[in-house]
Amino acid sequence: MDTFFVTTSLLKILGILFLVILPMVSYAVYAERRVSAFMQDRLGPNRVGPAGLFQPVADVAKLLLKESFSPANVNTFYYWLAPCLALIPALITIAVVPFGSTLFGVPMVIADVNVGILYVFAVASLGVYGIVLAGWASNSKYPFLGGVRSSSQMISYELSLGLAVIPVFLVVGNLRLTSVVRYQIEHGWFIAPFIGDWTNIGKWLLTIPMFISFVVFMIAVFAETNRLPFDLPEAEQELAGGYHTEYAGMKFALFFLGEYAAMISGSALVVTLFFGGWHFPGIPDGAHGWVFGLINIALFFAKVAIVIFIFMWVRWTLPRFRFDQLMRLGWLFFFEIALVNIFVVAGIMAFLPT
Repeated sequence: MDTFFVTTSLLKILGILFLVILPMVSYAVYAERRVSAFMQDRLGPNRVGPAGLFQPVADVAKLLLKESFSPANVNTFYYWLAPCLALIPALITIAVVPFGSTLFGVPMVIADVNVGILYVFAVASLGVYGIVLAGWASNSKYPFLGGVRSSSQMISYELSLGLAVIPVFLVVGNLRLTSVVRYQIEHGWFIAPFIGDWTNIGKWLLTIPMFISFVVFMIAVFAETNRLPFDLPEAEQELAGGYHTEYAGMKFALFFLGEYAAMISGSALVVTLFFGGWHFPGIPDGAHGWVFGLINIALFFAKVAIVIFIFMWVRWTLPRFRFDQLMRLGWLFFFEIALVNIFVVAGIMAFLPT
């Protein structure tokens, strides 16, 4: 049994990392360039392969072959460590997210721990250390300002991010992410209660608080992943490139990959908490056959792709906040809204029949 568990865990790790996440990261960059081109009435990548589909392969080759140059005045150890710290937390966050039901009787989650959301917050918050170290170790003013901005932004929006999910777990009564998906299968998606069995009229009272939780959580994920309009740590027009100004070659690519991996992990978490995970009405789970298990996995990543498109759509639609506006939004609006929302949900739950 132990051998089977270890073997299946390794297969899931290798499969989700090398067959899903890393290709998604590469082609998320391609998708962003195509989306931005479409919105700006341009062509985008269209030379390397049909419709430019091999452009990510060319980009990887370029970055691997590019000279790895380090400025003379950097703190070398931390300068090299920072890109790794920016990428790794974003990748291992996905370990507790259920990306399917079952396949050949094996649960499609790498680690089904009973404190899944706490693990996500604990690991994801480590990514900011890579950015702060990059800003400090570069020994340059623009990266340093970018690192300081990133740490301030992370502290501000981590609170809203954590408070926004508390109503979900008040309703579910469990911190396990697979339990959140199972609850939504039985009672309806939190963002769409009409999908599922919400026959109890009292449950519909939770619709608006859950929508508020979703909006606060989604915007906080934008801020945590440094996506526009919250990309103040980079802010090319102000800081040249922010924390990665002094980086080139594969070290720069690791920061780039870390940003997109964090966006994918954040999107997967949004889908799990509010959009029913791998569930879709009328489609059974993997217990009814391996074909349905594969369909569940495909549905999950299709939902993730839709959320990623929203990230890209917002980036090429909205202007960047000023830093004082960003901090004011986090501390004077989202923090209070998320806190009040917890008491509203707790009050509704106190009067709902068990």
